[in-house]
Amino acid sequence: MDKTYQPHAIETSWYQTWESENYFAPQGAGDSYTIMIPPPNVTGSLHMGHGFNNAIMDALIRFRRMQGRNTLWQPGTDHAGIATQMLVERQLEATGQNRHDLGREKFLEKVWEWKDQSGGNISRQIRRLGSSVDWSRERFTMDDGLSEAVKEAFVRLHEDGLIYRGKRLVNWDTKLHTAISDLEVENHDEKGFLWNLKYPLADGAKTAEGHDYLIVATTRPETMLGDAAVAVNPNDERYQALIGKFVELPLVGRRIPIIADDYCDPEFGTGCVKITPAHDFNDYEVGKRHNLPLLNIFDKNAAVLPACQVFNLDGTLNESIDGKIPAEYVGLDRFEARKQIVAAFDAAGLLVSVDDHNLKVPKGDRSGTIIEPWLTDQWYVSTKPLAEPAIAAVEDGRIQFVPKQYENMYFSWMRDIQDWCISRQLWWGHRIPAWYDESGKVYVGRDEAEVRAKHNLGPDVALQQDNDVLDTWFSSGLWTFSTLGWPQQTEFLKTFHSTDVLVTGFDIVFFWVARMIMLTMHLVKNEDGTPQVPFKTVYVHGLVRDGQGQKMSKSKGNVLDPLDIIDGIDLETLVQKRTSGLMQPKLAKKIEKQTRDEFADGIASYGTDALRFTFCSLASTGRDIKFDMGRVEGYRNFCNKIWNAARYVLDKGEDCGQNGEEVELTLADRWIISQLQRTEAEVTRQLDQFRFDLAAQALYEFIWNQYCDWYLELSKPVLWDENAPIERQRGTRRTLVRVLEVALRLAHPFMPFITEEIWQRLAPLAGIQGKTIMLQPWPVANEARIDEAAESDIEWLKTLMLGTRNIRAEMNIGPGKPLAVFVKNASAEDQRRLSENDALLKKLAKLESITVLADDAEAPLSATALVGDMEVLVPMAGLIDKGAELARLDKEIARLQGEVQRVGGKLSNAAFVDKAPAEVIDKERAKLAEAEQALGKLAEQHARISSL
Repeated sequence: MDKTYQPHAIETSWYQTWESENYFAPQGAGDSYTIMIPPPNVTGSLHMGHGFNNAIMDALIRFRRMQGRNTLWQPGTDHAGIATQMLVERQLEATGQNRHDLGREKFLEKVWEWKDQSGGNISRQIRRLGSSVDWSRERFTMDDGLSEAVKEAFVRLHEDGLIYRGKRLVNWDTKLHTAISDLEVENHDEKGFLWNLKYPLADGAKTAEGHDYLIVATTRPETMLGDAAVAVNPNDERYQALIGKFVELPLVGRRIPIIADDYCDPEFGTGCVKITPAHDFNDYEVGKRHNLPLLNIFDKNAAVLPACQVFNLDGTLNESIDGKIPAEYVGLDRFEARKQIVAAFDAAGLLVSVDDHNLKVPKGDRSGTIIEPWLTDQWYVSTKPLAEPAIAAVEDGRIQFVPKQYENMYFSWMRDIQDWCISRQLWWGHRIPAWYDESGKVYVGRDEAEVRAKHNLGPDVALQQDNDVLDTWFSSGLWTFSTLGWPQQTEFLKTFHSTDVLVTGFDIVFFWVARMIMLTMHLVKNEDGTPQVPFKTVYVHGLVRDGQGQKMSKSKGNVLDPLDIIDGIDLETLVQKRTSGLMQPKLAKKIEKQTRDEFADGIASYGTDALRFTFCSLASTGRDIKFDMGRVEGYRNFCNKIWNAARYVLDKGEDCGQNGEEVELTLADRWIISQLQRTEAEVTRQLDQFRFDLAAQALYEFIWNQYCDWYLELSKPVLWDENAPIERQRGTRRTLVRVLEVALRLAHPFMPFITEEIWQRLAPLAGIQGKTIMLQPWPVANEARIDEAAESDIEWLKTLMLGTRNIRAEMNIGPGKPLAVFVKNASAEDQRRLSENDALLKKLAKLESITVLADDAEAPLSATALVGDMEVLVPMAGLIDKGAELARLDKEIARLQGEVQRVGGKLSNAAFVDKAPAEVIDKERAKLAEAEQALGKLAEQHARISSL
C-alpha cells in the first residue's frame, strides 16, 4: 500500500470495476429489498441534499446486500416538465426564436436533443458518489414504457370516475403560461398597499351613518372589474339594513349585490369586502355559496375558448365581460391597469386612501412571477376517495414514517386534501390522452384508434388531441411500479414491489410521497385484490444547511457542490461558480467576498468516503443538518487513520495462524474481540432503526479509539518481544488481521472505496475468498465471544496508563523519561492486575518500577491519579526543573489572565451584547469559560510544584 491515503487513486477505478462486474445487480438468495432512487430533475446537477440522501440509500443497500438480501436499487431521472421547457426555451431565445416558431413537434425534438447531450450529468455524479445502483435498470420518466404506464393510469382513473375535466380556479403563472399546483406556489412577505375605495349604493340606499356609499379595502384594485358582490358579516349591525341591496360598480356600471357571509371580518378595514370569484380563491368559495357569477377579466375571450386550445394568459385584461369592461383598459398589463384604475377612482373622488400594508405575495417557485388566480378548464384527480385508503395504510402500520412525527404532517394534509389539478399548458411532458371533436365533446383513451373504436367514430369525425400535458408529479407518482414494467405483470414487478424504503426530504411529502401512496394503492393490487403500498417505510431526513444553519441557496451564495468537496476546487473557480448567473452586481460582490473569506485556500480534496461518512454521522432523526467542513476534514483524518492502521497490520499480519496452527490469545486480544462483538451488534441495531448517526458513532469509536489507539499499542509489546511464545505472537497477528477485516465489512456501507481497497489486500491474510467486499457476509455478533473479565481488566489498565500520561502532561515531563510509580489502597484485584500486566505497563507507560505501598505508609510528595479506589503516585523530586517549570506556568497564567480580561470586557460592554448576533455572543461566553477553566487548572499545578 502507498504510504499516504490518496482517495483519487482508488475511487474511480474501483467504481468502474464494480459496475463492469455487475455487482450492483440483484443477486442475493434471500428476500428482496428494494429502494427506488427519488428521481432528480434531468435539468440539474446534484446538490448537497442529493449527496446526503444518496449516502443514506447506499448505506442501506450495501448493508442489506451484505446480509444476503436480493437487493435492487433502481436509478432514474425525472423529465421535469416546467424546468426543462424553460431551459430549452431560453436557449431558443438566445437565437431569436421561440417554441411557437418551431411548432410542437420540432420543439420536442430540440428538447430530446438537449436531454441526450446533457442528461447524463446526473448519472456521472451519482457514480462519483459511489452509489451502487443497478445501472442496467436506469429509467427516465419519458421512456416509452413509463409513458405507456402514464397513459394507462390516466385512462383507468378516468374510467373509475377519479379523473375529470372541470372549470375551477387555478394558480396561473403568467410568465410560463401554465397552471401550477398550490405546492408550487411560494408565499413571500412583502410590503405593499391597501387601497380604500368608495362603491356608491344603488337605488338611493344609505348607510347607518347616512353615507350613500360603502368603503371597500383591496390589495388588488384591478380585479374590481370582475367584482360580483360586496360582502359584510351577517352579525355586523352597521350593515344589517343593506344586506340584499346593491352597489353600482364604479368604472363599469354594473349593479352587484350586498351579501352576508361569515368570511367577512368586521375588524378588517370598514368590514366591507369586494368579492371577485374568478380571481381569488377565498372569493371563489364565497361565490359558490351565494351562486355568484364567475367573471374572467383576463385574457381575450378566455372563458369561451375551446377546451383543446392553448391558453396564453399573460396578465392582460380581456376585451369584455358581456361588454362591461371599459375599452381603455382592454389589453393592459394587470399592473398598468392597476395604475389607471386607481387614477380613475381618484379623479372620480372615489379613492379614500392608500395605506401601507404587509402582504403575502404568491409567486411561482420556478418563474418567480406573481401568481394570478384564474378561472379555467383543467383536468383534475378526485383525491378524497384515493386519500382514505392511503390514510388507513399509515394508520394500520403497512407504511411507517421514520421519524414517526412526520405521520402527523401527512395526516393533516391528507385529511383536508383538495382535488389535484394535473394538467399543464406545456409541450414537454406526457400529453393528456384525450381527444375533442368539433363540438368540444371529450373522449379519453389510450390512443386515437381506441377512442374511435370505443365510441364508434368514423374517419369523417375530426378529432384533436388535448394540447396539455400532465403535471410531472403525476408520472413520478407511478415511479415505484411503472419502472418495474407495470401494467404488465413482469417478474421484476412481482419480485421487487412493494419496495422497502423511500428516502426523502420532508419538503416533498405532499408533492410526491402522498401522491405515490394514493396512486399505487388504487392501481396496483396483490393476487387477492388487496392494494399494494409503494413502500413499507418512509425515512424522512432534514434539509442540508450551511454551517450557520442557513438554507443553501444561490442568492445567499452558500451553496456547496458535493463533487467540489470530493475532488477539491480552487478559490477562483469556486468564486466563479457561486457568482455565475447573478444579475445583481451588488449581490455578486457580496457573495464573492463571503466566499473568499470562508474559503481562502479553496476547498481541499477530501474524497467520497470522508463526505459520505460525514453525511451519515449527521443523519439524526429528521432534523435539519448543519454541514460543517471541519467534520469532513475530521473524517478525512479518520480515513487516514484506517489507512495507516492497515499498513501496520499488513506488515505484521504474516503467519497469523490461518492454517490451523496453535494460537494463544492475550488479554488485549480477548478484549478487542469482545469489543468487536458489541460493535457488530450496535451498528446492526442502529442501521435497522435508521439511526445512521449512532451507527457511524459506534463504528468511529471502535476503529479509532479502541482498535487504532489502544489495541495496536497493546499488540506491540507482544510482537516486539523476541522471547514471547510463537503461539502468543501468532494469536495477536491473527487478531490484528481478523478484527480489522470485520471492521472493514462493518464500515463498507459508509465508506465503500477505502474498505474495498484495504480488504482486497487483507482478505488473503485472513484466509477469505471472494472478489469484492460488498458481497461478503455482514458481520454477526457472537455473544459467546464477549469477555467481560477481559473488558474489565483492560479498562483498568487504560485508566492507569491515562493517569500517568496526564501526570506527564500536567507536569511537563517528557514521554520518554521513565517514571517510578507507587500505588496505595490497592485491592487484591488491583494487585493481581498489576502483577499479571507488569511488563505491559512498564513498556507502554514508560514506567521504571511499580511499588505497592502499605495503606499507612508515607509517600513522597507526588502527583496523584486515581484508578477506582487505588491511588497512583508519581514522586516529583528530580523529574522536573522546578524553577523553569514555574516560569513557564507564570507566563501561561499571565496570557490566560489577559484573555479572561479581554473577553470579559467584551461581554460586559452593553453595546456589544445588544448588537452582536446571538451565536457570536455564545462563542465569546464559551471562550471565556474555557479560559477560566484552564486558568484554574494551571493555578492548581503552580501550587503543587511550588510545594516541592
